[in-house]
Amino acid sequence: MNLKNKVAIVTGGARDIGRAVSIKLASLGASVALNYYDNPDDAKETVQTIQSAGGKAVAVQGDMTKPSDIQKLVEQTQKEFGKTIHILVNIAGGLVGRKKIDEMDEAFWDFVITLNLKSVFLVTKAVLPHMADGGAVVNFASQAARDGGGPGAIAYSSAKGGVMTFTRGLAKELGPRKIRVNSISPGMINTTFHNTFTKPEVRQRVAAATPLGREGEAHEVAELTAYLISDDSSFINGASIDINGGTYFS
Repeated sequence: MNLKNKVAIVTGGARDIGRAVSIKLASLGASVALNYYDNPDDAKETVQTIQSAGGKAVAVQGDMTKPSDIQKLVEQTQKEFGKTIHILVNIAGGLVGRKKIDEMDEAFWDFVITLNLKSVFLVTKAVLPHMADGGAVVNFASQAARDGGGPGAIAYSSAKGGVMTFTRGLAKELGPRKIRVNSISPGMINTTFHNTFTKPEVRQRVAAATPLGREGEAHEVAELTAYLISDDSSFINGASIDINGGTYFS
């Protein structure tokens, strides 16, 4: 795979899966603008890792639910790497908290949907006018979109289900421009997400029940992301690829 002379934007690209994706794309030759929200140290470390390996990267702070911050991300990317963007990876999002329907209010529901679904719409809409024909978009859904998620994840799983549907529709719209749009649905991956929101005993139980007997790692998701971006996957479009070790089959 070769991404030389390509420019990539990775939202949520500073830590965990986002960091692994940013590093992988840069290792393949892409110039990477990675967005982060509230942890400049993670962003700085990711950029330094890329640059120390000879790659090109810049970190841009921003809230991907705010159009003004998204525009800043696009403009800073163009300032650093040129006007044309070739790759967009929408990773930014989060569970926020576990709340069952009788525990959440409308504001919580709206926030989770905005963070995980509306943000993908806003970022994609802002980037597309600057994306080269033949480019690639990868959106991050979740296994929760397939199976409804764990206890208290109904808002998150609903948003991620929307990401999958958005991906399918966008793939049809952008086909004439030869821009491919796919999504990835990770299962239990060893990340800060599960450190925060999943109890250790639950993680152990899920890992033990997985046919491969373990959690996934961020670099494995990054390899899949790079494949979906590259020309090696040139006839894959509108798909949502599961990466969960066999815990769920779509």
